[in-house]
Amino acid sequence: MEQTQKQPLYELLHHPHIWRACEQNNRTKTISTGHAQLDECLPGGGWPADSLSEVLLDRRGQGELRLLLPLLVQLSQRDDDRCLVWVAPPWVPYAPALAAAGLNLTRLLIVHADIDEEVMWATEQSLRSGSCAAVLSWSSHATVAVLRRLQLAASEGGTLGILFRPPDASKMASPAALRLLLGQTPTGLAIKILKTRGGKPATIHLPLGSAHTREISRKGSCRRGGFR
Repeated sequence: MEQTQKQPLYELLHHPHIWRACEQNNRTKTISTGHAQLDECLPGGGWPADSLSEVLLDRRGQGELRLLLPLLVQLSQRDDDRCLVWVAPPWVPYAPALAAAGLNLTRLLIVHADIDEEVMWATEQSLRSGSCAAVLSWSSHATVAVLRRLQLAASEGGTLGILFRPPDASKMASPAALRLLLGQTPTGLAIKILKTRGGKPATIHLPLGSAHTREISRKGSCRRGGFR
């Protein structure tokens, strides 16, 4: 009788969708951010693959795409033919600059959407499709229920999802595996790690001038706590 009662609990704890902190380093797949300083502060050394990440920022266009450019270039050059989807970007991507940085433009797909419901629908379908290497999505509002669907879709589709949201979103709970808060500095970005599975909160200062687009300086440091 006792063994019968324990069996459902055992099956639950060993379900593949259950995350256990003690196994985080062994189970999490990651993709390098392309920035050594940031990789050093993230468990597994990069963006959590097959998961949803959030990038919080108060003003669009303050360096978030330069932060992601090494990742996008890396994914676009893989041999698996999976595309990179941008859902509702706030501006028209400048193709010559992306191509000059090494991004394979044939892999880039832009989805235009006018309202949040359309943005979230397109994001969820892209994440779940299994044909996308990464999905970048811009939204001003998303409920916890929607975020859970996006996280599940990323897991099912084996897709890296990145959702850009305003900083106020940090006040609400989120199932995202990684949450970053960006702040602009004279030389680049201050990146505050708000949440990461198996890691600790940290802040790094990352130079992102034109000279650092492909070659990132290692002079910055990972500081525990808030912006400094």
